Amino acid sequence: MNGFVALFSGINVGGNRIVKMAELRDFFEQLGFADVASYVQSGNVVFRSTHTDAIALTNMLQDAFERRWGFHSRIMVRDAAWFARLVADNPYPEIAEDTTRLHAMTLEREPTPEEVARLAEKCTGPERFEVKGDVLYLHAPDGLGKSKFAEILPRTLKVPGTMRNWRSVLALAALIGA
Repeated sequence: MNGFVALFSGINVGGNRIVKMAELRDFFEQLGFADVASYVQSGNVVFRSTHTDAIALTNMLQDAFERRWGFHSRIMVRDAAWFARLVADNPYPEIAEDTTRLHAMTLEREPTPEEVARLAEKCTGPERFEVKGDVLYLHAPDGLGKSKFAEILPRTLKVPGTMRNWRSVLALAALIGA
């Protein structure tokens, strides 16, 4: 059995598109996955599967989720090795203990150099970021809620993704055993 994390985007945010975590865990179990666990209400599910292809799992989960709940949620499935790299590749180890100021954005694909350059032009505040493969690491010293850069990041980068604070990243990595 291979360990995976499914990262949901756009559920349980601002009281919209509510999905109870107990129902989401049951959903995964009904699909035949094992050792299903969820972490916080924003849609993080750790599970085990005999499948090895994260892209195929992503497509299957998105289709089944939409049929079950009646709306689309972007889901990104990543395996334990990917999560281990995410933690190990942190370009800001000096702030890793400040788990609410460091964030990792899982991207649907690796951005092009042009997309990263366009984003860098907009990063004029106290924030700093670095892209490594399909992960954007963001240090927001004043917090994500006060970051003007974080507000414009998705529409400037134009690569779909979902953001987690470092506390969530570490918790998910521990749950998956990365």
